[in-house]
Amino acid sequence: QVQLVESGGGLVQAGGSLRLSCAASGRTFSNYAMGWFRQAPGKEREFVATISWSGTTYYADSVKGRSTISRDNAKNTVYLQMNSLKPEDTAVYYCAASPAAISASRYAYNYWGQGTQVTVAS
Repeated sequence: QVQLVESGGGLVQAGGSLRLSCAASGRTFSNYAMGWFRQAPGKEREFVATISWSGTTYYADSVKGRSTISRDNAKNTVYLQMNSLKPEDTAVYYCAASPAAISASRYAYNYWGQGTQVTVAS
């Protein structure tokens, strides 16, 4: 089992920045690819970014160039730095862990956090 706890969400003005954190506990964190997903009201949960155990990253087109995913295996933590935020970035952001290689599919992820709300005001 892997337990994931997100933090760092909040209310920010358009153009602002936020850094989300996801603290993991349980099984060896470095064995897992980690991902960030988001879900806006009335919409499907969508992929945001993912990072392999070795640091390979992949981003959704909607956030590419504005967001950076990183991980600190010593601290069992993955981060999502989001810049130039837009109102359409408003969503609940979820951290997830996958025992497989990095993937943009939510079905590749076995473990999920409870989510953290990000609201971007126009």
